[in-house]
Amino acid sequence: MIEQDTVKLLRECDAGVKMGVASIDDVLDRVHSGELKGALTRCKEEHEKLKREIHSLLDQYHDDGKEPNSIAKGMSWIKINMKMGMDDSDQTIAELITDGCNMGVKSLNQYLNQYKAADEVSKDITKRLINLEEQLAIDIRSFL
Repeated sequence: MIEQDTVKLLRECDAGVKMGVASIDDVLDRVHSGELKGALTRCKEEHEKLKREIHSLLDQYHDDGKEPNSIAKGMSWIKINMKMGMDDSDQTIAELITDGCNMGVKSLNQYLNQYKAADEVSKDITKRLINLEEQLAIDIRSFL
């Protein structure tokens, strides 16, 4: 049970990290403020560090990880492009990223509760990812 929950939790973290990086990539070239761009870039780099850590652990379990849900990814891309088409301001970017962070935090907390038998290493990674998402939402509040 521990191994099964560990792998499932790591897969969800993998999908969440990939979704976060993709969302940041979708808006990064549209950012006007150097401060906002810096916050997004730093967060993306931290996501990518966690992604490498997650993949290293998944490799130990001979698992390839998980891609984000294609419908969720498509809907995110549509939402970003529609909102940015109407208003390409840093405020819009901050709103979109904050919404994504909030959804990520909610989902990751649900997975922590669902996969209670996961090992402490995978739970720690999940908590670090949650903290990263929460911190980005705080860091970009001044752009809302």
